[in-house]
Amino acid sequence: MRRGREGDAAAARHEDVLPTDTWQALDQGRCDTPFDWLGPHRHGDGWYIAAVAHGAEAVEVLPADGRARPAMRLGEGVFLALLDAPPGDYRLRLHGPRGGETVADAYAFGPLLDERTLRDFDAGRLRDPADVLGARPLRIGDVEGVHFAVWAPHARRVSVVGDFNRWDGRRHVMRRHPTAGVWEIFVPHAKAGALYKFELLDAHGQLLPLKADPFARQCEHPPATASVVAAPLSVGWHDAAWLARRAEVDSGRLPLSIYELHASSWRHDGHGRPPDWDALARQLIPYVQSLGFTHVELLPIAEYPFGGSWGYQSTAPYAPTARMGSPDAFARFVDSCHVAGIGVIVDWVGAHFPRDPHGLQRFDDEPLYEYADPREGFHRDWHTLIYDYGRPQVRQYLVGSALDWLRRFHVDGLRVDAVASMLYRDYSRAEGEWIPNEHGGRENLQAVSLLRELNEAIAAEHPGVLAIAEESTAWPGVTRSVDQGGLGFSLKWNMGWMHDCLGYFRHDPLFRRHHHGAITFGLVYGHAERFVLPLSHDEVVHGKGSLIARMPGDRWQRFANLRACYGLMWGHPGKKLLFMGGEFAQWREWDHDRALDWALLDDPLHAGMQRLVADLNRLLHHEPALHRLDHEPAGFQWVVADDAEQSVFAFLRRADDDAAPVLVVCNLTPVVRHGYRVGVPEGGAWRELCNTDSRHYGGSDLGNAGRVQADARPGHGQPCSLELLLPPLATVFLRPERGEA
Repeated sequence: MRRGREGDAAAARHEDVLPTDTWQALDQGRCDTPFDWLGPHRHGDGWYIAAVAHGAEAVEVLPADGRARPAMRLGEGVFLALLDAPPGDYRLRLHGPRGGETVADAYAFGPLLDERTLRDFDAGRLRDPADVLGARPLRIGDVEGVHFAVWAPHARRVSVVGDFNRWDGRRHVMRRHPTAGVWEIFVPHAKAGALYKFELLDAHGQLLPLKADPFARQCEHPPATASVVAAPLSVGWHDAAWLARRAEVDSGRLPLSIYELHASSWRHDGHGRPPDWDALARQLIPYVQSLGFTHVELLPIAEYPFGGSWGYQSTAPYAPTARMGSPDAFARFVDSCHVAGIGVIVDWVGAHFPRDPHGLQRFDDEPLYEYADPREGFHRDWHTLIYDYGRPQVRQYLVGSALDWLRRFHVDGLRVDAVASMLYRDYSRAEGEWIPNEHGGRENLQAVSLLRELNEAIAAEHPGVLAIAEESTAWPGVTRSVDQGGLGFSLKWNMGWMHDCLGYFRHDPLFRRHHHGAITFGLVYGHAERFVLPLSHDEVVHGKGSLIARMPGDRWQRFANLRACYGLMWGHPGKKLLFMGGEFAQWREWDHDRALDWALLDDPLHAGMQRLVADLNRLLHHEPALHRLDHEPAGFQWVVADDAEQSVFAFLRRADDDAAPVLVVCNLTPVVRHGYRVGVPEGGAWRELCNTDSRHYGGSDLGNAGRVQADARPGHGQPCSLELLLPPLATVFLRPERGEA
């Protein structure tokens, strides 16, 4: 009887505790202040506990005293229990058609984000924002769960939905922190591996498409788009010595030869399936070692919905793509590369993001991550959106993403994509279709500031890590330090060299004498920046043809031309980059849905090209003159730069110590040059280190029998000279023996 009277009293009092309009808003998931009403609260001389439990048929409150209290049902999913004393560490027992379960109440937990952290986030001062926002598995007391936090300052209400609450946005409406526009909640019993998104009501109360977590560190396998609660990495790292050495060395003075690849189309298994990270490590690492590359560079691996973007349109810049496996698997891949002595560079995209409805576009129904004005915020080339580089929270988001790859995954470099599109407000825009900066200029000063901030952070927090710019204009000081007025990158892709070199080699050798300056011009500015010479993925797609297909002549001449081109490239100042398939002269363009044509290696000419690339890399390693002063004018000297009529070039590469110089001679016509005299700085025997016309590579095997004697006859401003046989369409490397056997 007493229990019945308590129930009658509770029914009479519930309107005082939870007014009808309040519990109805809670029931519908439209209350934007749920923590003001749900959970334990003092009321008069007693306490009440209000809970949302849609799907439950009945709810009991289990206070710390152990005596269960039945809760009154209000509407479909709101339950109310009145208590005489504080409930202490209570639980909720939910009864449903499949039985009961006892759970902790999400609304019994206070805020986990303190005001200082929120102020730092709002001001853009967090270096590791994904340690604060996103989804973090936590244990509070004896309750395990996940803390969710998201930035959505314009939303009226935000809920986290997932497989832990049947994707019901009424069950876990989040706490809002108005000053920072951040919403948070701790969801008891949610676990790593759970799928989730955020459900938002805009400022007018309209439901938006479900949004993936911008700070997600793991995602569902595309085409599915949910975020995944990521567990902390559990990798046992073995690369401490590698990281210590990386921080100590001057990478500019070391040989750097990069094998660029699209991870999922490099090689497929017998069933046509792409590899995961573990399979890629088993196959790629020994292959890269055998070819002598120092680094691999991965096209973007941050999660992206559209495979045809090759990763350059990411919706989750903190999460390795699920296409290749888990974050742990990617970490194992990096660790295995380091153990094998191979560095890992990843493409990082801060220039734009796609307009997928589950992504960043108008995240809370207002321009948040993107510029509001389409003259600033819409990228015409790719129909994507441009990050708002002036907003501190967005800058923090981008810098935090870049640093997260370095900190969590130990990667050795970031190649920053499309830097030119970031630097210029009028990039791909006609007059009147862009907004000048505050000085009336075309430079995006906010992007300049962001890139400087990023590069300063990398240099300070991760010494030895490379920051590489894909910058296609003549912006001054891309690789100059920030304190000297530059952008602070370690290296810059030399797009001018690439265009000039490939343009030259496309010409029939009969007409190359008219384009001689295409090869010599690059050295006019060759030391203005610290350059990488890139023959990248962009040069073998979109109808451009593969590298071998772009060479002129018959089949033999095509291969000879490409071998000579590679010889010129490896002899030229600048670090080296070659996209996969180029090392064995794949005929067709690259297709991201197909593996490389590995069967071509059964052909001696293709196998010979692969052997040449391996030998050029070994030469790069063994000869200090070919790498130590890549970025210094003292490391290069023209010997023959004016023989346009015969399309011959010759230059010396030097180191800054007693290391022997290396002479590089290119004959870029199919005519054999007998008795061609080239000046050299010292007499004695000069060894032929590499000849791209060697039969070992598929050539005609003409040359200088491995050695030639320099005589005292001056030439080309040098005290001595060599009389050489120049093979057709070939590059030859020579070095003085200096008493060697």
